[in-house]
Amino acid sequence: MLFDREIFGEDHDIFRQSVRKFMEREVVPHHERWEKQGQIDREAWTKAGQAGLLCPNLPEEYGGPGADFLYSTIVIEELAYVGATGPGFSLHSDIVAPYILHHGSEDLKRKWLPKFVSGETIGAIAMTEPGTGSDLQGVKTTAVKDGNHLVINGSKTFITNGQLADLVVVVTKTDEQAGAKGISLVLVETDREGFSRGRNLDKIGLKAQDTSELFFDDVKVPATNMLGDEGQGFAYLMQELPQERLQVGIAAVAACEAALKWTIEYTKERQAFGKPIAEFQNSRFKLAEMKTETRIARVFLDDCLTKHTNGGLDVETAAMAKWWTTDLQCKVIDQCLQLFGGYGYMWEYPIARAYADARVQRIYAGTNEIMKELIGRGL
Repeated sequence: MLFDREIFGEDHDIFRQSVRKFMEREVVPHHERWEKQGQIDREAWTKAGQAGLLCPNLPEEYGGPGADFLYSTIVIEELAYVGATGPGFSLHSDIVAPYILHHGSEDLKRKWLPKFVSGETIGAIAMTEPGTGSDLQGVKTTAVKDGNHLVINGSKTFITNGQLADLVVVVTKTDEQAGAKGISLVLVETDREGFSRGRNLDKIGLKAQDTSELFFDDVKVPATNMLGDEGQGFAYLMQELPQERLQVGIAAVAACEAALKWTIEYTKERQAFGKPIAEFQNSRFKLAEMKTETRIARVFLDDCLTKHTNGGLDVETAAMAKWWTTDLQCKVIDQCLQLFGGYGYMWEYPIARAYADARVQRIYAGTNEIMKELIGRGL
């Protein structure tokens, strides 16, 4: 980190040290291998659960520590600081688990959430379809009532944790004529008959992150697997998306800080024309600009975190955070890579991985163009 941050207390700092040690011990030594195999080891999930990294803000009654969202923030940041984009811990802990916590029945919460905390069950959420991206109202996957069950048909793509997931929150249409009011959220266990996974998608970046196609062919689940009320799925998505977009911003700013740290170290060591690259005015000016812009992003992001932990982060501000920080992430990392010269283009250098990983940040959780549309509606 580039400067002290007032939003964290002593307990947060102690937790950060434990998370950092976990990254050094259980993530960094394996990440290159995970990139080659296209997913992290299943064992890494249970180890993360044992170390308290999963679902840190779930209530104690469901097996969690009952901590605040800043503990989740620390996990996201520490992954970014070591350049580890493989573990889909954040999506599992801070996107999927909250849907169950906020909208699931008491039985569903008691059945699944303790297993989310331990890492025994890995969660995913299936929103995007081959023909629909940010337009969630246009989903085609259906959930049709059949007595006390729902029968699900359709397909999803770009699903994080898709290869490893045991439980998926599926965005479905329960009324194809009702638009947004016809959307419902249904839990699907991946051992159900008719469920299948497609290929692990070959992406530009996020090489260690399993991202998959999912298929539902007459998948039958109990009607009690529906989260909340029928037809309220779109409203639930809108309620949870600000936190998801904040998470993207958290990773973006931490990635800027990491890239800047690596680049300052490199330019002080790398010699050109008889002196370190850092001593050239162009290098100093570029680094000064990036340090300033990253500090601005950090202050804004920490203000958003304060608002969120106090329950006051609105949709528009979350959209601002997601758009601006991810645009900055791509800009900063591109400029940092330039200062590495040819070595910056080599996969063995973390700046190269960061460059490839950054681009999708402007796309998922709603494209940055959609973020501008959301902000524009409030003008």
